Amino acid sequence: MDLSTTKRRALLKVIVLGDSGVGKTSLMNQYVYKKFSQQYKATIGADFVTKELQVDDNLVTLQIWDTAGQERFQSLGAAFYRGADCCVLVYDVNVLKSFETLNNWHEEFLKQADPVHPDELPFILLGNKIDLDGGNSRVVSEKKAADWCASKGNIPYFETSAKENYNVDEAFLCVARTALATEHEHDIYFQGISETVSEVEQRGGCAC
Repeated sequence: MDLSTTKRRALLKVIVLGDSGVGKTSLMNQYVYKKFSQQYKATIGADFVTKELQVDDNLVTLQIWDTAGQERFQSLGAAFYRGADCCVLVYDVNVLKSFETLNNWHEEFLKQADPVHPDELPFILLGNKIDLDGGNSRVVSEKKAADWCASKGNIPYFETSAKENYNVDEAFLCVARTALATEHEHDIYFQGISETVSEVEQRGGCAC
């Protein structure tokens, strides 16, 4: 049997949230384009990139939305968050404040996205910049992060470095698997997604 005819396609909308400067755009650029820039440029508003990958016998297109960490842009939230299949929360392991605001981002997302089943909407936590200063600048321990994840219903946790491309692919594969597992119940599969994806790719994705 020709497998290409039996593969199913899914488009999954993923929102990446966290304080300014934690590396949201860098993680996405590393994952999609395999590029890292030392220069920091704040994201204005929101933008998205797409990445196609295969998860078991599913062809999955991740539409990954990068949102600004600045509070003045948070009012843009509702339109961007609606219809999300997964939320990726990012903090910097070297900045305590970026960890302490995770509860706010978690609550804000659920409020803005307003999902039908809030308990079922998957979250994933990324502790980024573990490469900084050889790990000596670190202020948030792995255990502290794991405890926070446990308090939110055992959400998956990955320690990442966008600069060194450490755990980035693994983290986003987990995002795809987790979102897919949840969405299986709601049959989001449809054919003809390729046309949509190629238009998005021509648009160039994230400008950051």
